[in-house]
Amino acid sequence: MSSANFKLTRNQAGALVFTSHTGEAHEGVVPVRAFPIAAPDEGLSLVSKDGHELAWIARLDDLPDDTRALIEEELAQREFMPEIRRINRVSSFATPSIWQVETDRGATDLVLKSEDYIRRLAQTALLIADSQGVYFLVRDIDKLDSHSRKLLDRFL
Repeated sequence: MSSANFKLTRNQAGALVFTSHTGEAHEGVVPVRAFPIAAPDEGLSLVSKDGHELAWIARLDDLPDDTRALIEEELAQREFMPEIRRINRVSSFATPSIWQVETDRGATDLVLKSEDYIRRLAQTALLIADSQGVYFLVRDIDKLDSHSRKLLDRFL
């Protein structure tokens, strides 16, 4: 279904409501990115509560402004992935360890349970899950300062 063939609104509870070109409404719709790291504005599905794809959106930029804004608001609420800019300190090179990091959202500590919680997404991109289930992104290892790279290398 093309992006021009549906309407997206919010109900009184704040949930997204998808209305097809035939008038069929689905409440509690969830936007899901196909490539959240590599191409966050390309390839997105609107999925019903029961997991069925209602619409495929090739590019967010192709949507009307009000529809795009609703989807971006929903994604911002669901996706919380701070980007690590610097690793200041690690408590131990054995796991679990506490990392003191600087992110695009400020300074924080994360607990790395195991090296298995560091996943390589691309040659230079990493996804790190802390003990609370929060995912931290390292967009490009090569852009980290040498101190951060040295600490990170001990876990890779």
